Amino acid sequence: MRKVFLSLALLFLLGACTDDLESIDYSEINPGIFPQSEADVEAMVMACYYPLRGSWGNGIHTTSENGIMFINDATTEILNGNFGSQLLASLHNYKPTDEGITRFYDLFYNKISLMTLTIDLISKAQVSESVKKKAIAEIRCARGLLAYELFDMYGPLVIAPLEVLQSPLIETPLSRLSHEETVAFIEADLVAAAEDLPTPAQAEYGRFSKGLAKMVQIRLNLHEKRWNKVVELSNEIINYGYYNLTEDYESMWDLEGAKNSKEVIWAIPCDYEGTSENQWQLMVLPSNYPVKGGWGTIQSTWWFYDTFEEGDERKTMLIAEYTGTDGNTYNRANPGTVMNMGPLPLKINPDEARTTALTTVDIIVYRYADVLLSKAEGLANAAGAPTAEAMELVNIIRRRAELQDKNLADYNSLAAFNDLILTERSHEYWCENGQYRSDLIRHGKFVERAREVKGSTYTDENKVLYPFSLRAVSEGKGKFIQNPGYF
Repeated sequence: MRKVFLSLALLFLLGACTDDLESIDYSEINPGIFPQSEADVEAMVMACYYPLRGSWGNGIHTTSENGIMFINDATTEILNGNFGSQLLASLHNYKPTDEGITRFYDLFYNKISLMTLTIDLISKAQVSESVKKKAIAEIRCARGLLAYELFDMYGPLVIAPLEVLQSPLIETPLSRLSHEETVAFIEADLVAAAEDLPTPAQAEYGRFSKGLAKMVQIRLNLHEKRWNKVVELSNEIINYGYYNLTEDYESMWDLEGAKNSKEVIWAIPCDYEGTSENQWQLMVLPSNYPVKGGWGTIQSTWWFYDTFEEGDERKTMLIAEYTGTDGNTYNRANPGTVMNMGPLPLKINPDEARTTALTTVDIIVYRYADVLLSKAEGLANAAGAPTAEAMELVNIIRRRAELQDKNLADYNSLAAFNDLILTERSHEYWCENGQYRSDLIRHGKFVERAREVKGSTYTDENKVLYPFSLRAVSEGKGKFIQNPGYF
C-alpha cells in the first residue's frame, strides 16, 4: 500500500460525509472534472484503503483498543482487560452509551457510502476501461471487507443507495437492511471484486487480490453456515497454487515476516511515521519489561494458556515469565499487577530497536492457514460428521506447530470435531483479526465461555451483537431499530 499524498480534493473526500446524508461541497470536488487521470483514480482508490489501515484515531485495524482485533478478542478467553473498553468487552458488559464499543459503527459505516460515491465517480472517469475495472474491483473489495466486519459485529447495516447519496439535501432516514439483504450486498461486492482483482502472484504487497476477496467470502459463508460454499471457495484459493504455510510460525511476525511469507493473504504495511501504525508492543508490554516496555493495557488468560499442548510453537509468544527492569521475576506464582489475569500476548517481534512507540511489523489480517481450517470445518459440517480429509487438514496445521496428529477415531462426532476446530482456531489466530469471537458465536460457545473464563454475570445471548449508539438510533427517526437486549 503505497504512501499517497492526497490532493486537497481527496482530503475533502476523506473528511466528508460524516453521516450518509451530509452534503458534498462541489466547490471543492467537481465530479465533472475529477477524476481526470489515472493518477486521480489511483488517489481515490488509496482513499478507500484509508479506513482499513492501522491508525489509533481512524483505522479499523489499529492494534490499539480502538481496533476490532483488540475489542473482539477481549470478548473471548484470548484477551482480558481490567479497565476501559477492554473491561467492558471482557465481561460482555457493553451498553449503547459505551463509545468505545459503539464507535466502530459510528466512525466507519459512512465510509461505505464514501466508497459507493467513489465507484460512481470512477465509472464516469475519462480513463481506460482496464484502469476503471481494477480500481472499482479494489474499492468493492474494500467496501465488502468493511461491511462484513461491521455486519459481524453489529448485525444488519444501513446501506445508503446511490440515489439517496446523490440527493444529500433531501432528508431520508434509512432503515437497516434485513439480514439476508446485508449478506447479499457484501457477497455481491466480494464476488465482483474477485473477478477483476489481480491473482495473488500479481498483486502488489499490501493491496487486495482475488485471494483476499475469496477469503472474506469464506468468512461470510462460515458466518452463514453455508458449508458447501466454504469448501468451494477454499478449493479455489488452494488451486491458485500460490499460497503455502510458512514453516516457522513465529517468523511471520518478524520485522519483515509478513512481506516474506507466502502464507499471508493480506497484511497492512506499517512504518515508524504512523502512515499505518502497529503499536501492539506498546499495548501489551508492561513498563518494566526489559529493554523497551509499554503501557501494559491488556493480558491473556491463564485459562487460555492452559489449553495449549506442551511443545506447541504457537504458545511460545504468550510470555509466561520475565525478569523486569526492577529485578523482580514475574510469572503465574508471582504475577504482581502485570500478570494477574494471564500471560503477555506478545504475538509480534519485540522490535527492541524501535525508536518510537510504534513498530514496522506489518499487521497480518488473513493467512492461508485459515483457508485450510475453514475447509476442514466446511467438510465436516456439510457431511454431518468429521471426515478423514477434514482431520488431515487440521493435522497439517498442527504439524507446523510441532504437534502430534489427532486421530479421527477420537473425534468421531461432529460436536467433538467442532470443539477441536475451535481450539485450533484460537491457538492459530489469537491476536490477529479478532475473528475467534465469530467462531465462538457460530458454534454456540460465546456466552458459555465468558461465564466459564471471565465469570461474567452480564452476558446473555443478546451479547453476540454489540449495541448501536443512541445517536445512530436517533438519527434513524424511528426507522433504525436497536439490537435486541439494549435500551
